[in-house]
Amino acid sequence: MDLAAISAVNGLPLGSISDVPTLTGTLSEKKQETAEGTMFDAVLNTAIDNIYTTNGYLSDAENEEIRFMLGETESTHDLTIALQKASTALQYTVAIRDKVMDAYKEIMQMQI
Repeated sequence: MDLAAISAVNGLPLGSISDVPTLTGTLSEKKQETAEGTMFDAVLNTAIDNIYTTNGYLSDAENEEIRFMLGETESTHDLTIALQKASTALQYTVAIRDKVMDAYKEIMQMQI
């Protein structure tokens, strides 16, 4: 899995610790941070966007299959590309889901 894509969410290079919260700061700065959203919101929105993209690729592949079966197009090249994009996107989405579920299970097994 490419961790550089994950670090691109907050715009910091991989391994940067400048986004670690500090205990100093005024109340107005804290309110400003919550008004703009949190890092979790950004990651969640990115994950949702990726799911929508995967659904789009699956939809495009299905539409291309239908067009090919109806004889509206004879391009097997476009059909193959659409199917491969959908397959790759779905495999990536499932892999991410599996990693998230593994992390959740690990957190749930932690003793407090």
